[in-house]
Amino acid sequence: MQLNEQMQYWNRAAVKILDIRRIVMEAGEILDTYLLPANGYIYIIRGAAQLKMDGKAYEAQRFYILHGGKGSSLNIRASEKFEYVLLFYRAFLAFPSHRKTLRLTPPQITTNSLQYGFTPSDPLALLRHLGELEKAWDQAESLELLQVKSLFYQFIHELMFQLAEQEVSTVLPDPVQQTLRYIQKHYREQVTLDVLAEQFNYSSRHLSMQFKRKTGYSPIDYLIQTRLTEARNLLVRSDATLREIAAEVGYSDVYYFSRIFKKHVGLSPTLYQQRVRDESQAEDRPLLISESSIGWRWKRGYIDYENHYQYIDGGSTQMKRRKTSSSIVMVALLSITMLLSACSAGSATTPTAGDGSNGSSTSSTAVSSSSDSGSQTNNENGTRTVSTVKGDVVVPANPKRVVVLYLQGDVVALGIKPIATSEVFAGAAYKGELEGVNSLGAWFEPNPEAVIDLDPDLIIAPSEETYTLLKDIAPTVYVPYEKMTTEERLHSIASIFGKEQEADTLIANLNSKVEESKKTLADAGILDKTVSIVEGGLKSMVVVESKQYGRGSQALYEYLGMKAPEVVQKKIDVVSEAGGSNLSMEVLPEYIGDYVFRSMYEGADNLTNDPIWSSIPAVKEGRLIEIDFEFFYYSDIYSVNKQIDFVVEHLLAAPKVK
Repeated sequence: MQLNEQMQYWNRAAVKILDIRRIVMEAGEILDTYLLPANGYIYIIRGAAQLKMDGKAYEAQRFYILHGGKGSSLNIRASEKFEYVLLFYRAFLAFPSHRKTLRLTPPQITTNSLQYGFTPSDPLALLRHLGELEKAWDQAESLELLQVKSLFYQFIHELMFQLAEQEVSTVLPDPVQQTLRYIQKHYREQVTLDVLAEQFNYSSRHLSMQFKRKTGYSPIDYLIQTRLTEARNLLVRSDATLREIAAEVGYSDVYYFSRIFKKHVGLSPTLYQQRVRDESQAEDRPLLISESSIGWRWKRGYIDYENHYQYIDGGSTQMKRRKTSSSIVMVALLSITMLLSACSAGSATTPTAGDGSNGSSTSSTAVSSSSDSGSQTNNENGTRTVSTVKGDVVVPANPKRVVVLYLQGDVVALGIKPIATSEVFAGAAYKGELEGVNSLGAWFEPNPEAVIDLDPDLIIAPSEETYTLLKDIAPTVYVPYEKMTTEERLHSIASIFGKEQEADTLIANLNSKVEESKKTLADAGILDKTVSIVEGGLKSMVVVESKQYGRGSQALYEYLGMKAPEVVQKKIDVVSEAGGSNLSMEVLPEYIGDYVFRSMYEGADNLTNDPIWSSIPAVKEGRLIEIDFEFFYYSDIYSVNKQIDFVVEHLLAAPKVK
């Protein structure tokens, strides 16, 4: 951006001052990788320090001023006692006409994100304005806050004057470098493409395109590889449980973590851990050497990014980043995993918000429809107006190219085959109904460009984030499934297609099946017996304590109305959201009923030789029923029907309680 464009921007910008703070550092003190929470000016009052902004070095002495955009990475090493003022602000063009006038390219780049530093020719003039700003800010009353804005404009006027006088050059920050640094620091958190875009004042689409163009990978692919690098390190060098490791690297669902791990590494976490340790013992080599030879076998190579070459080799990362050298280690480690992601299509992170839950609420009570949804057909133009929580949405009366995320089971049950969906577990009940349908990856991170290429005429989104991401591509209906019962959700989706009668039939059939199944189990003397649902292994076991946890909880506890042991049932009766307790094997027998359902996935521990597990009556007497996690993950009406069939069949086949 040229200086005259900056001046035009400030002439039209609305401003909010967020914070003004004065900071003193002692000689030798270090500020390590501080991400600016907003656009900011750093004005040095006294002393000297080495500053780095997004990796660019500045020798800062008294009166030096530095500007950085939101999300920029700041490092400071004080050479002597060092004092500076931080001024954080937000500025934006308040009127659309002003945005058009500037014609900035790309549109999200403004003077806010520019990076520059210089020693002003008249430093005391800037210091005077800054001192007045500090004084007014400290008083923090309404009138003084208004004065703060006025004083800020005076500060900017003086700054622009001196910038022009010295012809100071400015540079735009590199969004890819910013994103890489942010992911390396925050991979344990819930990071999405929208979060990254918001952090650096970019649109999701622009950031994704820039990142992929320069690295060859999407930001979410890089996030996954960052997490898996740390997970491998923890598997080999600690005795933490899979659940603990999954949580440490950002996955709340241990099964989903295991699945992603195997997809990208080629082995399940437990098998990977065992093979690495076995090879280490057999060859009497350090774990570091062994680890580099297990789980990946590909050629060494280079990643060329802005002429910065990193040798690809095996290694490990530290639990916490300390000095700059640790970030170099992380980048080198990530390079090796990036090659593997090129061989694995799609990207994913934890699919649910809760701890291992599918986040859906169901009910087997009388049919009801959501008060926030409904439809009205407009025969004259071949469209239908659908009432949603986002207002009325006009959709095609007979859509032909439907894209649906996560809610595909209900859509399939209504007799509709979409052209594309989010990724579906291989064991899902309706997986066979979606053969030939395009996969868009994880439901919460669809690729907008891929959706655009499909030219859909209708999109069904399950979250605020996905709705916002896709709503400009085609008519998009947001279905807040986690706030609905099964009946409400099905009616809401049916109204989009004008299939309300089909929905009524599906629900009536489900209720009839439930009643017949209850009678069958009652006649067999099973319905009044207690059942438990568990998931885990030798180190710990989760006992399901909710009707909405998945793993068969809807089928057993909600639809069939079966009870858990009293210690568990007390929690089921009061817990409205997904929940479960993580228990040691020593206390587990107290929580096991007459029948036990164990959620299973590839790589799960073999408990056959565990004395405590084997001594539990339900296990010892053959009333252990293993259920496939993928099959019991979903709670749509198609899946619930199949799950009830499975539960009833296996309960009847199990030995009777003595």
